[in-house]
Amino acid sequence: MKRYLLILTAVVLCLAAACNKPSVEQEEEFAEDYILIGFSQLGAESDWRSANTESMKSTFTAANGYELIFEDGQQKQSNQITAIRTFIQQEVDYIVLAPVTETGWDTVLQEAKDAGIPVIIVDRMVDVDDETLFTSWVGSNFELEGKKVTEWLHRYTEACGIQPEEINIVNIQGTIGASAQIGRTKALADAAKEHGWNLLAEMTGDFTQAKGREVMEYLLDGYDNINVVYCENDHEALGAIEAIEAAGKTVGPDIANGEIMVLAFDGINDEAVAYLKEGKITCIAECNPLHGPRVKAIIDQLEAGRVPGKLNFVEEGFSSADTTVSSLVIDGQVYGVTLVEKTEPVAEPEVPESEQE
Repeated sequence: MKRYLLILTAVVLCLAAACNKPSVEQEEEFAEDYILIGFSQLGAESDWRSANTESMKSTFTAANGYELIFEDGQQKQSNQITAIRTFIQQEVDYIVLAPVTETGWDTVLQEAKDAGIPVIIVDRMVDVDDETLFTSWVGSNFELEGKKVTEWLHRYTEACGIQPEEINIVNIQGTIGASAQIGRTKALADAAKEHGWNLLAEMTGDFTQAKGREVMEYLLDGYDNINVVYCENDHEALGAIEAIEAAGKTVGPDIANGEIMVLAFDGINDEAVAYLKEGKITCIAECNPLHGPRVKAIIDQLEAGRVPGKLNFVEEGFSSADTTVSSLVIDGQVYGVTLVEKTEPVAEPEVPESEQE
């Protein structure tokens, strides 16, 4: 009898589970409730890019009512164009694109428009003949970031009594044609012309540490009077510092006494932030990578039948451990300088003579 009751109970539970299990039609209905997003990321060249990808993935989750199809373009526009065409075939609800460069998107974005799929651009901008090919853009004002760095340098050198003709700058640029490179490079070129600084050279470091070091080594061989290095992201700054120190030179803000000042952008990499506190990187213009919630807000507006803004700039700060400059005035607007607590570099442990080779 006891065995019979156990079997009967198991059968009842199985029948109950079967009754509660959704049908194929119900499962399809549940799937249709999700908003399907196709996201083409340009690559994973930096900590900034990784943080940007994670922001999108953590925002567009099943728990939030989304299904995200993620494609890594591996720094190739051709891969991204293929991904967008695949998204169109998959009939996604929205396409999100972080473009590797600004140009070359007209044809594929026209295909998305013809399919009735809104396209949201993040980070780098696209240069298209018809701006209706994309719905909205979310990202940084890269030229303003550059203006912050160059204004800080101008204010600092004035306060220290350093003459403009004594400033000898090299620019380690980002990937040529990327919006960040275009804006930051323009800001430096304009400031150098305005203030009379010597802009010795511009070379791309492709936003990577290895290339940043390689370029800095080349520039140090070619110029013996460099005292300011303008690096267009964290990783290039780290590579430049490696090259400068390997050449037996000192990194720091005291350019009047032979140090080489390193200026940077992003503020995402932990080592770069540590170098900022030590003074090896003199200042950093923040570039905010957390675009996921902002893209979601645009999609929420579209889902509600509203028209979102065409250009959506993110808020960004500016940091330094040097107290010489406390605020920046750019085009009549005041921007604060966040003063980070300065720390002393960690000393390398001394090796006893008995252990030295």
